[in-house]
Amino acid sequence: MTLLAHERATSSEVEASGSRRTAGSWRPRAGHFFVLPYVSLLVLFGIIPVLYSVYLAFTDVDGAFAGFSNFTRTASDYRFWPAVGHVAVYLVIWLVSLTVLVVSLTLMVHQIASRRTKTFIRFAYYIPGALAGASSVLLWLFVLDPTVSPVAPILKLIAGDHFAEVIAPSHLPWIFAVIAFWTGAGGWVLVLYGALNTIPSDVIEAARVDGASPVRIALSIQLPMIRKSITYVLILAFAAGTQLFVEPQLISQASFGVVPNDYSVNQLAYQFAFTQNDFNGSAAIALDLLVVSLITTSLFVARGRLFDTD
Repeated sequence: MTLLAHERATSSEVEASGSRRTAGSWRPRAGHFFVLPYVSLLVLFGIIPVLYSVYLAFTDVDGAFAGFSNFTRTASDYRFWPAVGHVAVYLVIWLVSLTVLVVSLTLMVHQIASRRTKTFIRFAYYIPGALAGASSVLLWLFVLDPTVSPVAPILKLIAGDHFAEVIAPSHLPWIFAVIAFWTGAGGWVLVLYGALNTIPSDVIEAARVDGASPVRIALSIQLPMIRKSITYVLILAFAAGTQLFVEPQLISQASFGVVPNDYSVNQLAYQFAFTQNDFNGSAAIALDLLVVSLITTSLFVARGRLFDTD
């Protein structure tokens, strides 16, 4: 009995000392070394530029504190609010189409019985995403030109016979949404498809046994269970959409002035920095975008309960 009590006391002391060591000291693990390169790049090309932008936004050309004067000056610029409106309309079209069409396509692919067909369709969806943004826009410049486009009859019926009529400013939000969907939908389909595969098969089978149709299964089981993945997709798509730049920039150059070079907020920030040599105003516009993105992302996270434990 004495020996047993001694062993228990020794074991308790070891556990207590181990817990104190864990609580009072920090030891690097293998995971820390794996994330070190990413964290280093994040600090160098993410956090430090943001901090420098904050410094520029609240100072003047001489480095003196300027308060919110850079923000008020850029917001009162005649180009600012039209650019905000252009991006806002594009985001509404893009996010709604992304949510409806990508989720629908993912559910359709998931319902296909043939494994080879699933693999081929997922690969076909992803091919446009392999193109860089500038390359995809250059490709779409030919698609949108009725004189050389393979879908010229459709363009002439909807927009007109000339390239300038097709890329009229009123058409641009829809055009940019189509380009964004064409290049990005495949990747999002793969993300949501992987989320659908995490749903236990016995749950789906039980619903089928109870007589639930595929539509009812999708609405009552699959969509609620991949809600967090849909929220994640929307957050990243919104962040990318607010940074609209490549598409209007290239179309502006190709249209010879039909599309202005300050169509989007990012383009306007570019004009402030490299045309007007006003880096302080450009930084203020960049911070405006950052604040809007953070607020909207917080709403997505809260409404989608992204970090809630099921």
